[in-house]
Amino acid sequence: MTQTPKDTPPKDTTPASTDAGQPGAGGLRKGLTNYGDLGFSLFLRKAFIKGSGYTDSALDRPVIGIADTGSAYNPCHGNMPQLLDAVKRGIMLAGGLPMPFPTISVHESFAAPTSMYLRNLMSMDTEEMIRAQPMDAVVLIGGCDKTVPAQLMGAASAGVPAIQLVTGAMLTGSHRSERVGACTDCRRYWGKFRAGEIDAEETADVNNQLVASVGTCSVMGTASTMACLAEAMGMSLPGSATPPAVTADRIRMAELTGARAVAMAKERLTIDRILTPAAFENAMRVLLAIGGSTNGIVHLAAIAGRMGLDIDMQALDRMGRETPVLLDLKPSGQHYMEDFHKAGGMATLLRELKPLLRLDALTVTGRTLGEEIEAAGPGFRQAVVRTIADPIYPQGGIAVLGGNLAPGGAIIKQSAADAKLMEHEGRVVVFEDSQDLVDRIDTDDLDVQADDILVLRNIGPKGAPGMPEAGYIPIPRKLARAGVKDMVRISDGRMSGTAFGTVVLHVTPEAAVGGPLALVRTGDRIRLSVSRRELSLLVPDEELARRRAASPVVEPSAPRGYLKLFLQTVTQADQGVDFDFLRAPETRGKTPE
Repeated sequence: MTQTPKDTPPKDTTPASTDAGQPGAGGLRKGLTNYGDLGFSLFLRKAFIKGSGYTDSALDRPVIGIADTGSAYNPCHGNMPQLLDAVKRGIMLAGGLPMPFPTISVHESFAAPTSMYLRNLMSMDTEEMIRAQPMDAVVLIGGCDKTVPAQLMGAASAGVPAIQLVTGAMLTGSHRSERVGACTDCRRYWGKFRAGEIDAEETADVNNQLVASVGTCSVMGTASTMACLAEAMGMSLPGSATPPAVTADRIRMAELTGARAVAMAKERLTIDRILTPAAFENAMRVLLAIGGSTNGIVHLAAIAGRMGLDIDMQALDRMGRETPVLLDLKPSGQHYMEDFHKAGGMATLLRELKPLLRLDALTVTGRTLGEEIEAAGPGFRQAVVRTIADPIYPQGGIAVLGGNLAPGGAIIKQSAADAKLMEHEGRVVVFEDSQDLVDRIDTDDLDVQADDILVLRNIGPKGAPGMPEAGYIPIPRKLARAGVKDMVRISDGRMSGTAFGTVVLHVTPEAAVGGPLALVRTGDRIRLSVSRRELSLLVPDEELARRRAASPVVEPSAPRGYLKLFLQTVTQADQGVDFDFLRAPETRGKTPE
């Protein structure tokens, strides 16, 4: 007869049907599979999980799900095994049961036609896996551009306690004694190659140095922007936005995140208590102050839409006029994310922004943002975060434009633009779509001058589809070789947060659904005035009406599959390019309030 060791935990003798499946049930009793007998459902679930060697004592703890987005196609998440181990350690040290589960993983440069096309699919996967599987809280591990917003969108809809852990930025490399990092320097060196300033051999050499380790882009691109916004919204632990991917600081933050997830489960600190209008207002303020990616606006709009909130774009613009860019980071400045971390990270920035923030906003710690800023201490001397009295740029990084070419709005990253082009009127050169751009942009007979305005249409949410980052239209090769570094460029698409230049984006409504951009012709004139927030097509209304009548709108469609779902339900940029059926069923108001 086998004897039970003295140190074996006692068996779970609670009848399986006592509280299984009842409202408020947690742990393995949560969300039971429907077999028509809840007691049997729990009995069967425990039998199968015990096949993995779990004891009754382990199975009686709070269950913490961990969204695992590791993938060979996603080097930005290359440190996922170490992060998973550390999160699991933190969960177990705090008395919880860690349960990693896989979801879709989306990498910016490995997703066709564009990663944005798959963001909503990843959000659906995340939401439904959180709903389907028993977990009292979830740790979301993401990093690359669309993964963090997708996870926050899915978690917002699922409604459970959730905490974000970003994978962290890569380290910088060195090319011929010059410090380099993806992906602002990728674009800079590629521009040099197109202009004939460097040869193919040097281009290959620098290609080996731009990404020195796993992790997300080392500049203030979309990944770094979303990491900072997650912390600003209170969705991640203080100090978690900036530790590089391959450092001990990042691993320790993962352990602390796992431990905090257990506490959130016990406190039932659900995501709706954190993602409030005040949280989004703080995120908008930080977006402006860091010179963040223009994509951040689209993602914030999508996350807010899951909470029944609309982003007030005019309020964002008003905030921008009083919120200077404080972070000296590429592409708006000179430093990299590892420098930001050494300078104190988000605590340094938030301390300087404190008079402009909603300090009453709750965070995943259970304390307010104001309390966390106070807990971070007085700070120290550093050169990466400027003071409000000595900013990198006197206004926020992003300005919101209106006018007859963008009745639903458009944006420009003014902190990364050429000051001489911010007030500009020029002749238009139109590219019909991405293929037309590829076919003609480098031809020697392209009719284009340095003071012209380049317009690329049909790269919006439906037109592309998926609103690719093609809005960073390259300088025509013959002009690049003549030394032209910047031009006014306008599109209904997006651009990478790592890009720079005088680029107008997110023109809404897009051309594919009949927006005014569809009516522009080569030879027309456009006026851009950032000071007046104006984007105007200088063509008489009668002529525009004639053009519209001559070219009726035929919106893109597809016969089947995900593309059909996408084209039928995707919203415009001002609503986050989310699917209309994924937004909250009722709109509760705007943010800022």
